[in-house]
Amino acid sequence: MTSPRVAPDSPGAVLQLIRAGAVSSRAKLAKLLGVSASTAGLRVQALIDHGYVQELDDGLPQGGRRPRRIVLRPDYGEVIAVDLGSHHAAMGQYDMNFRLIEEHEHTPVRIEEGPDAVLGWVTETIENQKIEPKRLRGITIGVPGPVDAGTGRVVSPSRMPGWHGVNVRVQMFGRGARVPVLVDNDANLAGLGEHAVAPVEHMVYLKAGSGIGCGVIASGRLHRGSVGAAGDISHLPVPGHEHTPCSCGRSGCLDTVASGAALVRDLQTVGARVRTPNDVVALAADADPIATRMLRDAGRATGELLATVVNFFNPDALVIGGLLSRTEPFVASVRAAVFERSLPMATENLQVRTSRAGHRAGIHGGARLMVEHLLDPQRVNETIENG
Repeated sequence: MTSPRVAPDSPGAVLQLIRAGAVSSRAKLAKLLGVSASTAGLRVQALIDHGYVQELDDGLPQGGRRPRRIVLRPDYGEVIAVDLGSHHAAMGQYDMNFRLIEEHEHTPVRIEEGPDAVLGWVTETIENQKIEPKRLRGITIGVPGPVDAGTGRVVSPSRMPGWHGVNVRVQMFGRGARVPVLVDNDANLAGLGEHAVAPVEHMVYLKAGSGIGCGVIASGRLHRGSVGAAGDISHLPVPGHEHTPCSCGRSGCLDTVASGAALVRDLQTVGARVRTPNDVVALAADADPIATRMLRDAGRATGELLATVVNFFNPDALVIGGLLSRTEPFVASVRAAVFERSLPMATENLQVRTSRAGHRAGIHGGARLMVEHLLDPQRVNETIENG
C-alpha cells in the first residue's frame, strides 16, 4: 500500500505497481497513471538504472511487435531472516521475490545462555552463509519476547534472562551495521509469514511453543499497536489458577498455565521423563493419557482467552502455529473453546486451523518484513534521488 506522502507517479510508487502485477510495460504504466509515454519511460528507466527492475523481451506479440515486460529483478539482492526460539534457531536466505534460496533448519540454541552467546552464533552463521557481501541487503531477527517497535530493544522478556534492554542490532554489529537490521517479536513475524502463504484481511496467529504469543494482521498488515505490545496474550490471567506463580511477578498467567514450558513443569511434577516441549509432543503422539489430558486443559485455557480476542477483533482466521500445533488434543480444545465462548456472529465465517507455513513461518515473515522495508516507496525514492 503506497504511503500518502509518495507521489503516485514517483519511481517508488511505480515499483509497487510492478510488484503487485498492476502494470507490466511502459505503455500500460502511462495509461494507468495518465502520464505521457516519456514520463512513464523516465520512471521505469530510473528503476532499471538502480537495479530494481529489468525488461524482458518475452511479452506476447501485439500487431507483429513483441512488447518488453517489466519485472522485479530477483538478483537485486538477498535478505537473511533469523528465527530465535527458546530452544532452537532457524535461518533462511531469500531473494527479493521471497524465494527461499537456502535454509538452516532448526538448530539447538538456548536463549537463556544470553545475548552474547546466542547473537554470537547468529553473527558467525550469517558470515558463513554462501552470499556475496555486496548482495546482502538486510537482516531480520525474531526473538521470543516483547520488542519495542520504535527502538528495536527487547523489553522485559519472561523467558530470556539477560536480554532486557538489549538492542539486538547494536549488540551484533555495534553502531556500524552495513545493512539494515530489523528486530521483531517471533509471533509477529510468524503471523507475517503465515499471511504471505495464506493471505486474509484479518488474522490472529497463535504461536504456541515454549511460550505463548500472538501476531495480529489487520487489513492485510502487521498490527503492533502503540509500542509493539499488540497480540501479547501470554500474561493474561487464567481463571482458577490464581495461585500459580509466573516469572512476570503475577500469578495465573496463560504462559505459566498453558505454554510448552508449563506443560514440561507439570509433567515433571507427576514423574514424567520430559525435558523440553518436544518431549511433550512425543508423549502426545504416543497417546500418553496424562500428557493428552494436560494438552487438552492447556488448549481449553488458551481458547477461552482467545474467544475474547475473536469477539473484539472479529478476524477472518485464527491460525494455530508453533510446536503445540502438532498435537491434536491442544488444537481441538482451542477450537472448541473459541466456538463455545465467542459470539455466533464473530465465528460465522471464522477459520480456526493450523498453520500452512509450518516451521518456516518465522523466517518467511522475517524475509517479508525486510523486503517490504527495502522496497518501501519512500525509501526507493530517496535512494534514487541520492544517486
